[in-house]
Amino acid sequence: MPPFSQSNPLSIGFSHNHHKFDNPKSTNVVTIDVGGQLFQTTKQTLTLAGSNTLFSNLFDSYDQIPFIDRDPDLFSILLSLLRTGNIPTKAKSFDLQDIIFEAQFYGIHHLLVQSRSNPSQFEAFNLQKSTILPLNGRDSPSVIATAPYGSVHVSHGSKITSFDWSLQRKSTILTQFTAIDSLLSLSSNVVAAGATDFSGLQIIDLDMGSVRQTLNWENMTKSSSTVQAIGTSPEFLFTSFESGRRNSNSILVYDINDGLRVVSEIARNEIFGADLDSAIPSTKLNWVPSLNLLMASGSHSGPSGVSGNIKFWDIRSGNVVWEIKEKADCFSDITVSDTLSAVFKIGIDSGDVSYIDFRHIDSDNTWKSLGGTKKPTNGKKGGLGCKIESHGNQVFCSKEGELEVWSEVLMGSSEKGKDGKNESVFRKNILGRTKDVGGNRVTNLGFSGNRMFVTKKDQQCLEVWESSRR
Repeated sequence: MPPFSQSNPLSIGFSHNHHKFDNPKSTNVVTIDVGGQLFQTTKQTLTLAGSNTLFSNLFDSYDQIPFIDRDPDLFSILLSLLRTGNIPTKAKSFDLQDIIFEAQFYGIHHLLVQSRSNPSQFEAFNLQKSTILPLNGRDSPSVIATAPYGSVHVSHGSKITSFDWSLQRKSTILTQFTAIDSLLSLSSNVVAAGATDFSGLQIIDLDMGSVRQTLNWENMTKSSSTVQAIGTSPEFLFTSFESGRRNSNSILVYDINDGLRVVSEIARNEIFGADLDSAIPSTKLNWVPSLNLLMASGSHSGPSGVSGNIKFWDIRSGNVVWEIKEKADCFSDITVSDTLSAVFKIGIDSGDVSYIDFRHIDSDNTWKSLGGTKKPTNGKKGGLGCKIESHGNQVFCSKEGELEVWSEVLMGSSEKGKDGKNESVFRKNILGRTKDVGGNRVTNLGFSGNRMFVTKKDQQCLEVWESSRR
């Protein structure tokens, strides 16, 4: 018998001998027989499944109750998903893969994905380490790239391993790189990858395990170019290149929606003599939607210490709108939050987390400390190797094996600065339970859906942090 057929007429008034509808066309209630078990719901609920699903065919069954030869227990979970938008607690008793197969059969796989990996379910203060995903081989992760709905790609050695939204499906491909330093997800199955010791930016099809396209930049001497950083906006792909001889660097802007056609080139530097500022390529690229600007940052370690620069570029005119030069306590890592309207850094010497409000950057580009950081002793660089990333209205920092989250205090948070302008007040919280913190130094932080992904030095795995389900 096919999985979807017609059974004998049934009604709410159940009888062992006969069952019929009581004027079914005039009611909003729909009765379905799944594996011999009756379910009742409304037409409006079934409509939420979409027009191209098995449920859309049930409206035509006026004379007989539709029979579906599937597991009724799994069906009850998916019916709850239609009714509430969430998976019920009883789903924990089932293998997730079974629920996925069933959702695919009924054509509501997309609703299952949204319910399990909804960004609105991300709660920073409620994050706990939930899963450890092992990686093949002996190489530790070098960089991660998140994709929508909680899926993630991890580079380790010459390999890229991908986990889908359910974290059930794992695939690994080999690349031409010895090690990958930059990785960016362009779609669920396509990434951009580059390295500081390998020429060109590769666009890789993860399903096929092949290179679709290689993007290159040439300087005046036509030498090869390596990739220092990748960034993206809804329209553009940004790539920071440095020549193989390290005597020039540039940022190319590609149109994502037009076959990665080169739109413009910005921040081109041909290095002559001891021009240190020009010698620093951009090693981090962040798009700022509210400003419609690209933040490009880079640092350099020399005899006099670490120095760097942060530039905000108008990619259409090719001009620098703002520039911040870093000398004292240069950033170890840096990020920008469009939600909080600020740039955040971890000072390499102090380990202090500081910010600049870019709404006032024209008149004041002084870093303001968030406080709460223990000053290093014995000349140790307190911020060396620390990571900082923004997500939503929070800023996440790693200090050795510890993870902390900084949040703006919304009620009564405005304090007057020396210039009379309101200043934000931030408070710190340590993430995770006692058993989750400590250990090896954090090397990568990534966010997608309701998850945070963490990698650590010398560990061949990926940590998944999620908000505990109530």
